[in-house]
Amino acid sequence: MREFTELKSISHIDGFIEENQLAFLYISRNNCSVCHALLPQVKELMDKFPDIQPAHIVADNVEEVAGRFSIFTVPVLLLFVEGKEYVREARIVHLDLLEDKIQRIYENLRDI
Repeated sequence: MREFTELKSISHIDGFIEENQLAFLYISRNNCSVCHALLPQVKELMDKFPDIQPAHIVADNVEEVAGRFSIFTVPVLLLFVEGKEYVREARIVHLDLLEDKIQRIYENLRDI
């Protein structure tokens, strides 16, 4: 299971997205049971995509993240390709559908 980089400020988040061609953000809150249950499953999913750099943001610690990414609920999963948001999943995440979306993007990038 891959470890996620912990991002603790908006500047670190922006830098992470800018520095990585494929940047994945998992945004959660401390008291969110759905967030805690889903995170290990998402970490396992990320094992299938080694070129994606994953990060975790606890919105309780970086409150500005809600405004920066227009977040109204958690968990929120965001995939950025070259700084542009390509995938957004929130609250109820169907992992098989998420995997399909990521797989298509991943394959298209590898074909270039």
